[in-house]
Amino acid sequence: MERTDFGRHLRRLGAFLDRHPRLLRPLVWLLHLTLIAGSGVAAFLLRFEFRIPANEWTHLGYGLAAWLVCKSVAFRWLGLDRGWWRFVSIEDLARIGLANVGGSAGAALVITALAPRGFPRSIYILDLVLCFLAVSGARVAVRILCENITRAGPKEAGKRVLIYGAGEAGVMLLREIRSNPRLGLSVRGFVDDSPSKIGTRIQGTPVLGGGEKLKELAVQYEIEEVLIAIPSATGAEMTRILEHCHRAGVAFRTIPGLGELIENGGLARQIREVSVEDLLGRNPVRLDETAIRAHLEGRVVLVTGAAGSIGSELCRQIARFHPAALVGLEIAETPLFDLERRMRQAFPHVAFHPEIGTIQNPARLREIFARYRPQVVYHAAAYKHVPVMETHAFEAVENNVFGTYNVAAIGAEYGVEKFVLISTDKAVRPTSVMGVTKRIAELVALSFQDGGARYVAVRFGNVLGSAGSVVPLFREQIAAGGPVTVTHPEMRRYFMTIPEAVQLVLQAAAMGKGGEIFLLDMGQPVKIVDLARKMILLSGLRPDEDIQIVFTGPRPGEKLYEELSTFEEETVPTFHEKIRIFTSDGLPRARVDDLLRELRRICEERDLARLVLLFKEVVPDYNPSRYMLERVLPPARAAVAGV
Repeated sequence: MERTDFGRHLRRLGAFLDRHPRLLRPLVWLLHLTLIAGSGVAAFLLRFEFRIPANEWTHLGYGLAAWLVCKSVAFRWLGLDRGWWRFVSIEDLARIGLANVGGSAGAALVITALAPRGFPRSIYILDLVLCFLAVSGARVAVRILCENITRAGPKEAGKRVLIYGAGEAGVMLLREIRSNPRLGLSVRGFVDDSPSKIGTRIQGTPVLGGGEKLKELAVQYEIEEVLIAIPSATGAEMTRILEHCHRAGVAFRTIPGLGELIENGGLARQIREVSVEDLLGRNPVRLDETAIRAHLEGRVVLVTGAAGSIGSELCRQIARFHPAALVGLEIAETPLFDLERRMRQAFPHVAFHPEIGTIQNPARLREIFARYRPQVVYHAAAYKHVPVMETHAFEAVENNVFGTYNVAAIGAEYGVEKFVLISTDKAVRPTSVMGVTKRIAELVALSFQDGGARYVAVRFGNVLGSAGSVVPLFREQIAAGGPVTVTHPEMRRYFMTIPEAVQLVLQAAAMGKGGEIFLLDMGQPVKIVDLARKMILLSGLRPDEDIQIVFTGPRPGEKLYEELSTFEEETVPTFHEKIRIFTSDGLPRARVDDLLRELRRICEERDLARLVLLFKEVVPDYNPSRYMLERVLPPARAAVAGV
């Protein structure tokens, strides 16, 4: 019979046993009994050089009876009659050894008590070794047979790939590819930058060389794609790997980290395109989910700006902790409609209530608070685009300051337990209208802290992929063939992923006692030009050759470097390594009321110069942008001011 026919028949047998699982255990028992008995007979044959004396047949009978009973009990107790032999592991072999030791010890006691004297003592050791080898060997043989049948067929079949990374993730990926021919992949070898692994074989697959040899390996083995299996790679390491792939002229994909695997399941099924998040090398967030659950479970939660980048992720993350109800307030109709559809599909058990409205309308806010009585409020609604707010300063005040006051005040009126303001790193030593209005919003919100409801703020920097961020802009420019526009060669920003930011917001909110401004550890600032180069590499193109990078100059209100306050000097640590508390003096409630009255009068009169002066008075470290000074100062005074 040809190998392919044999494999076909064996697969049919496996499918038959899968459909009739009740037949499997009796077959396993029968095989175990056969192996136990065969090992006992083989032990006697070896002991007496394959000629068992007549007077030893009685001992053999007692031994077989004892071994069959005691080892069957031990095998059953340790579950050797269950499990899939095709996936036998070191842990299974350890259990087989333990079961044999236990069964042999029990049989030795029975034989000593019941069998005639003179039972050969060497038989005990011989039987133990032979039975372990027979039972283990049967399982290993089944696994080898299954894997060989799975791999049966022409060697050239499937897309020719290399696995970059010969660690645990790479070995797991190799196993899944071998066990799942429907993936259509043929692994030709590993690539690994560890010199100690080069030239070795892992599960029969060679480690062909390091990343610097990828180009010649791709030509030699006619490689079509590289699968990157290093979930722990830093951003710099991932960038280097992508450069190797680019020079080799091969496509590349990666597998996700452990958290993504746990959430989505599987490994080979999770092979995906390399993303810009991989290049930043952000470490997974460690969460105290018990504290977050205690903060959210069974409570009514309101999210303002619910359909925005941060607001929608807040809704998704909060829904995981089973709130009694989740209210999403949003002014934009279509994004809210889309959010409702996604929430009902992903979290059908959560009562999600979409509400159209603006935070600038106190009457509408009172309707929502009166209807749902939220206990926890996440205030994410804000005007956030720095250049736009430089030209719309009064609108920034009306939304970011008065809107925050409305939500905070009406929340206090209706007895909220916790109010969480989503703030920004641009509130630190602000140079923009957006930044200074968010700093004033912090002061306004925290002024409501009176020992009852807990009011806190959380600051963080840019999030990857949010609406209006550089990442989608760069994607559009690359897709159009360039150029990619960067404002300044030294422009730097802090970045984190949206899920990471929201997870840390939930953690900070859960630990807040009231009156704190929490700062999230954003890691190291990233040069925007470096981010642009990495994204061009991700697209399979070459920076400055296929896609040009053009510097356009800073926009109104932009800094070259963002700050999160001098992170160590003006902050104190919390129990979470990525969250600190900003220590600063707030404003008393009466002063906030006076400030709001003055701001309202200025907005009604549209007095931009007075507005800038008041900003400077309330936030002394506010440094107006050149654009703003040119708008409020006469030309002569602007020249004196150095603008």
